[in-house]
Amino acid sequence: MDVVARLASQSAVVIFSKSTCCMSHAIKCLFYEQAVSPAIVEIDQYMYGKDIEWALARLGCSPQVPVVFIGGKLIGTATTVMTLHLDGSLKRLLKEAGALWL
Repeated sequence: MDVVARLASQSAVVIFSKSTCCMSHAIKCLFYEQAVSPAIVEIDQYMYGKDIEWALARLGCSPQVPVVFIGGKLIGTATTVMTLHLDGSLKRLLKEAGALWL
């Protein structure tokens, strides 16, 4: 879990993803469309990818990807991120984390 916390704190927005996951692609596109440049951790291409996947599962993330951290805090999986986007809360979180300027 230490590696997840370390990676999650390295950028205002961090997405744990798999390069072959269509939902991961959709979440990345959502952030790009908001003019946010998230740090992407492709766990299927990361040396300790399986350890990261287990750590995300222990945090309660199911499925394990995509998982989003904003401001070093766990936001959740695609369902949570989309809910926050639709109710307008996502922009507020992004502004508070310094990931969005407008």
